[in-house]
Amino acid sequence: MESSPVRRILDDLAAGRISADVAEKQLAAGQIGEMGFAALDLWREARRGRPEVVFGEGKTAEQIAAIALRMTQAGQNVLVTRVDAAKRAAVAALVGEIPHVESEAGRLMQFRVQETKPRGGLVAVLAAGTSDLPVAEEAACTAEWLGSPVERAYDVGVAGLHRLLARGELLRKARVLVVVAGMEGALPTVVSGLVARPVIAVPTSVGYGASFRGLSALLTMLNSCSSGVSVVNIDNGFGAGYLADMINEGGG
Repeated sequence: MESSPVRRILDDLAAGRISADVAEKQLAAGQIGEMGFAALDLWREARRGRPEVVFGEGKTAEQIAAIALRMTQAGQNVLVTRVDAAKRAAVAALVGEIPHVESEAGRLMQFRVQETKPRGGLVAVLAAGTSDLPVAEEAACTAEWLGSPVERAYDVGVAGLHRLLARGELLRKARVLVVVAGMEGALPTVVSGLVARPVIAVPTSVGYGASFRGLSALLTMLNSCSSGVSVVNIDNGFGAGYLADMINEGGG
């Protein structure tokens, strides 16, 4: 990965290529990309190690394209979440030749102008059922975009535990596991009881009436009897993938 904007300014200052006043102005000007409808945190990657992510739902294709163009021009990679097929096509037409990758299953668009430093460990993403795949893919694609190797195991819910146990090698070699489930939400507790690694539980809004659009699964996961289970919000695959990458980078 290229050096951060902050580091380049500091290097220029140390080498005498710019004055302290110029450095101060550059530091002040570079932090926020003001666009009227959005104020972009252009130096989030320099500050936190990961760039700003754009939530696409509720934004127009024109707004998303303008944000992607501004951020890539500033040397930033861009991830846009929750964009349906029609909006992805419209954004792709507007951004022209900026390199990007789309994930239909994860409802994502990725714009990459610089390489991401790969992580050493492995993130395993498990989904209880096929209906949970959109959230699971959002988590998997997010972690991959940030630099983590990802392996997937789908349709391994508690209704057929033999399917989960057949993936024992993956469970044991992963550094962190993202476990996605709707209905009663029991899968993360079962997985956590089998491994010595952190488990990030993701409740989904999949299920019949008494699942209350994911609330039942959320409460089950929050009340897990297995230690080492953390829970993100309902359908928040992005948050789970982001956190999994942070844990994977830290090792342990």
